[in-house]
Amino acid sequence: MPTHHAGAEEEVLALDTFIKLTRAADAFMTRLARRQTIEDLTITQFGVLETIYHLGPMSQRAIGDKLLKSGGNMTLVIDNLCKRGLVKRTRATQDRRVMLISLTDEGQALISRIFPGHAAAITEEMCALTATEQLELGRLCKKLGRGGGEG
Repeated sequence: MPTHHAGAEEEVLALDTFIKLTRAADAFMTRLARRQTIEDLTITQFGVLETIYHLGPMSQRAIGDKLLKSGGNMTLVIDNLCKRGLVKRTRATQDRRVMLISLTDEGQALISRIFPGHAAAITEEMCALTATEQLELGRLCKKLGRGGGEG
């Protein structure tokens, strides 16, 4: 559905593009959610587990920066993961003010079991685009995410 805004040509184009981008992202995420690949985790909880799984223990702040989440949101998410026994907090030896978040054995078992299915589901959904189109979409998303700067 295009915009019904009758503004300047560049505004109409920007709004139409924004609508397409958000609708595509919402539809993509809805299809992934239907597959239930992350089981009973929230997308942010999954993101925390997946980040630590691939990058190793890190501070709560570093995880929040990677996931673009606020400190308060990360505290709640990590508190809930701790309650479930999926992650643990330990003090960093180099700076005792920093708490490192790491996977427990249970968290390691969960993410190593569900990640392959989630990756496969994303791969299947991305098959709507050719490899070249996926690369181009990635480049454009990165550019848009950086505010127009190439990178």
